Amino acid sequence: MFTVIIGVTAALVYGSADFLGGIASKRMSPIRVTAIGAASGLVILFAAAPLIGGRWSFEAMLYGGISGVTGAIAITLLYACLAIGPMSILSPLTALVSAFVPLMAGVFRGERLPVFGYVAIGIALVAVVLVGFVKEQGAVRPSLKALLMAIGSGAMIGAFLILIDLTPDDSGLVPLIANRAVNGLVMFAVIGVLALVATRRRTPLRSSLSRPGEPTAVSTSSTGEERPTGDVAESVGMLSPGWRAGFWVAVACGAIDATANALLLFGLRIGELTVMSVLTALYPAGTIILAAIVLRERIAPVQVVGLVLALVAAGMLALA
Repeated sequence: MFTVIIGVTAALVYGSADFLGGIASKRMSPIRVTAIGAASGLVILFAAAPLIGGRWSFEAMLYGGISGVTGAIAITLLYACLAIGPMSILSPLTALVSAFVPLMAGVFRGERLPVFGYVAIGIALVAVVLVGFVKEQGAVRPSLKALLMAIGSGAMIGAFLILIDLTPDDSGLVPLIANRAVNGLVMFAVIGVLALVATRRRTPLRSSLSRPGEPTAVSTSSTGEERPTGDVAESVGMLSPGWRAGFWVAVACGAIDATANALLLFGLRIGELTVMSVLTALYPAGTIILAAIVLRERIAPVQVVGLVLALVAAGMLALA
């Protein structure tokens, strides 16, 4: 019962972090948002570590550090596939794979639930797809490249869950500190490389979006915002001018995401990987609820069905 509460709470907190990340990404590049969030999350985890305790060990640092690399790969692939679209298919696919990979890992490791529990997990997986559905007009079939990127992103998120679950029980927040440190280093390194490339080409950050005299192509995001396309780096959100716009929102996003990671770690310590992986994959629920409250966005009927199924699945898992 307690594991289910922690899992659902972690999902809602993850969704809240994504909501803030989305707002910050409208003001600055998503890659910069991720880098700033990694730094602010690292500060929060370092501050909380003495209070929570935990043994620093090679195993905790190793698995935590590798999970930071998988997280960086997951984010890059996610931005890339969503830039190609359609989001209405790729977003829930990523969430589904992120739940399925650790679910299978838990089963192979010998984790067992009663039949009632597996029925609940099946309902939860359906809820993951429905809740993660992104409203998108004129959506077309995704390309093979976009599908592979979405699957790869989900698999890397699943790998993060598996790696964190493998860390020693007495390590406290140490694995998450290693995760954030490595993730931040990777993201800032990516920003540095892109800045170096842009400098060497001696072109403005946005000049590669279109040739002189040619119209700039635009794509419409799930929020209805038109974004220019044509250059891979720009469409993925790696390049955009300035750091000030959205900085504090990105800082808050990182702090909340670190809190969600701590909840996830605690849930894995007291519960099963199979249950936590499915519950935390419901993170879009937190995003759409906040968007409905703060931005007055309408929740799609299919998402309402997903939320109801998520509650049903959570209740069944609690009983199981």
